[in-house]
Amino acid sequence: MQTSFTPEQLADPQFAHSESILRNCVHCGFCTATCPTYVELGDELDSPRGRIYLLKEMLEGGQPPTAGVVKHIDRCLSCLSCMTTCPASVNYMHLVDHGRAHIEEHYQRPLVDRLLRNVLKTVLPNPSLFRVSLFLARLGRPFAGMFKLLGPLRPVGAMLELAPSSVKGPSPSSAPGSFPPEGERKGRVALLTGCAQPVLDPGINEATIRLLNRLGIEVIVPAAMGCCGALTHHMGKEADSHANARANVDAWSAEMDGDGLDAVIINTSGCGTTVKDYGHMLSQDRAYAEKAARVSAITKDISEYLTQIGLQDAKAPEALRVAYHSACSLQHGQRVRTEPKSLLESAGFDVAEPADGHLCCGSAGTYNILQPEIAGRLKARKVGNIERTKPDVIAAGNIGCMTQIASGTAIPVVHTVELLDWASGGPRPEALG
Repeated sequence: MQTSFTPEQLADPQFAHSESILRNCVHCGFCTATCPTYVELGDELDSPRGRIYLLKEMLEGGQPPTAGVVKHIDRCLSCLSCMTTCPASVNYMHLVDHGRAHIEEHYQRPLVDRLLRNVLKTVLPNPSLFRVSLFLARLGRPFAGMFKLLGPLRPVGAMLELAPSSVKGPSPSSAPGSFPPEGERKGRVALLTGCAQPVLDPGINEATIRLLNRLGIEVIVPAAMGCCGALTHHMGKEADSHANARANVDAWSAEMDGDGLDAVIINTSGCGTTVKDYGHMLSQDRAYAEKAARVSAITKDISEYLTQIGLQDAKAPEALRVAYHSACSLQHGQRVRTEPKSLLESAGFDVAEPADGHLCCGSAGTYNILQPEIAGRLKARKVGNIERTKPDVIAAGNIGCMTQIASGTAIPVVHTVELLDWASGGPRPEALG
């Protein structure tokens, strides 16, 4: 693609990087076939190719973004299916991240939208505030339908509908400290416990720690660790997301330089995609560039790490048919595709792969709140394809996907690691009854 950025623009490393991405695009359109929003809406401007043109014109022009451009960029899920499909290796993720930061800096959203986004960026990364907000959401849930009829307040209705009927108290698995292995120590890892996950389903971190301890791995939860920054990063709020990244880099670097770390383990794939990109996010920060790249290099999804160290003596306690949902952030963002399925199969579960597994479920961080209509259509497609496999249980590696899918089906939804922990001697996952 031909570009016309000014020399002054190209002096900015972020603009120079975006120009190199744009020049790789050959307009082939392969990405349109695998883009969920294009498949649902049929609008070229809601395809990766269309958005690339919009981003090019917006960044080159140096003018405030228009409402029309913002609408189509906001509709992007950042599922990154286009990157899996693209034969020219266009790094759409970095391009749309730049575009969102540009929009955040140069576009004034309507008041209700601004307020909602600020609430989300404040509440969701803070487990204590999130737990309180879920309690309040239970009180407001009967009014969800009314909010959904009020135009700009539809996201509030969507948020209320997604709130669980009950919330557990804090789990010891999220508290800072060390969880020693059973028997001889064979490795040492740090676990990112997450923000929303320990509130929505603390059993995921508990299963992860139990399983790793059983395999001889010491698990560290550093006190200075916090939100990965993914949520604010995808909203274009770079200052917030980069501050989160620096705090985590400091926390994990201290462990790496102390007793050492074999890996930073992530069991929420949306977080994993962001942490693995810290090296790029902080590449222009002289104080953090090297440290961030070092952290990203040892970051692994839990399924990657289990595949690496080997899962011994795992045997499914029951003959269950498992529909495996591959989260977009895992299969497209991290290119981790076979490991979770192979682990489940090796443990003795009958694993089914739903049709159109490359298409997003509509969760995508806060997308199912901010874009509830499109998210609802994608959820219906995803749930329909999953239910056609007639599974006993659905497994996924991302809490956002689990929450989204569970809101559309009666089939129990669990994290992959919960099934693997169960097959290795841990308790039966609570969702299975």
